[in-house]
Amino acid sequence: MTRTLVIAGHGMIGHRVATDVLAGDTAGEWRVTVLAEESRPAYNRVALSTYLGGRAASALTLARPGFLDDPRLDLRLSTPVTAIDRGSRTVKTADGTVVPYDALVLATGSRPFVPPVPGHDLPGCFVYRTLDDLDAIRAAAEGSEGRPGVVIGGGLLGLEAAGALRKLGMKVHVVETAPRLMAVQLDQGGGDILARMIRDMGVEVRCSAVTEAVEAGPDGSVAGVRLADGTLVETDLVVFSAGIRPRDELADQAGLRRAERGGFLVDNRLRTEDDRIWAVGECAAVEGRCYGLATPGYQMAKVVVEQLLATGGTTDDAAGSVFDGADMSTKLKLLGVDVASIGDAHATTPGAIEYVEADPAAGTYAKLVLAEDGRTLLGGVLAGDAKPYPLLRSLLNRELPAPVDQMLTWKP
Repeated sequence: MTRTLVIAGHGMIGHRVATDVLAGDTAGEWRVTVLAEESRPAYNRVALSTYLGGRAASALTLARPGFLDDPRLDLRLSTPVTAIDRGSRTVKTADGTVVPYDALVLATGSRPFVPPVPGHDLPGCFVYRTLDDLDAIRAAAEGSEGRPGVVIGGGLLGLEAAGALRKLGMKVHVVETAPRLMAVQLDQGGGDILARMIRDMGVEVRCSAVTEAVEAGPDGSVAGVRLADGTLVETDLVVFSAGIRPRDELADQAGLRRAERGGFLVDNRLRTEDDRIWAVGECAAVEGRCYGLATPGYQMAKVVVEQLLATGGTTDDAAGSVFDGADMSTKLKLLGVDVASIGDAHATTPGAIEYVEADPAAGTYAKLVLAEDGRTLLGGVLAGDAKPYPLLRSLLNRELPAPVDQMLTWKP
């Protein structure tokens, strides 16, 4: 008997669920209906900044012809799910269509967090999340060579947005509430090096700076950003990139539990309390925790697909693997600066020892976090030079094979 899998959302993780089910379903037991909110099929959101650098949208697509042409696939664009009826096992879409399911995977992703400051919704304010957002930013920045643009948020997405505005020729100001850039991934030393190198590129960085309001000009559109210390940064373009929040709006209506800080609450098999409904990616709170990177989302997709292919659409404790957390280590190039965060970067493990090598003249910073035995690697931070990252990540939670200073000079 053919069963119907409905996937609510067609981002990177929802797409992975769909492709892997179709690839693994050699017996033809599943039809896959993907209900996408955006008007485009899934694309590589991690590479968004390259789009403003001139890369075509088609080059970012994840939906290859073999996927789009699969007769078992029903992909509906601009058709988000608006309600779930668990009793009848159906979902309702924005156009009023009712779609039945045997299994439902929630892959609704996340939305940008926009601080509720006065003026946050003025013309000239944008978020940095989708290709449509970037099209709007590019149109607003047209002819903006040398004009100031403000990015509110100095985390990963904020610095990507800053790089995008810089590519458009704007004089960029980054406003960050925390005392350093990339506060989640970097410590103060790493953040300071990153900020210095970005300033050397002409980007103004303001940390420990609170946005009080976005002020309007005579025409009602953005004219500046007022900070809590009274500083006014004049600009007609503001990009909010101050973090994300899980898209879990369907939870209340469907009677599904949310985690304390948001997200569909699921167990380590990504199961909600309903044995026909799973959640994956940024909208899933696995045992209460959300993961905001693509790699953990792909791991979640694998766990769910294994269950679907093994059980035919019902949860089964004996089916497949579990999601037992994810290594959040990451290596990035932000505005041309290499940074990396590994394991317990902030040395929160009891008894942890921190070893730091900093060279301000060279613009490099490196910290290793060791267990109290002084030999086992727990984490680290690299800024300015991230060449040791592959080796260090491979040694995470293992004893170092050489003295710490030698580990930091390793090059592939």
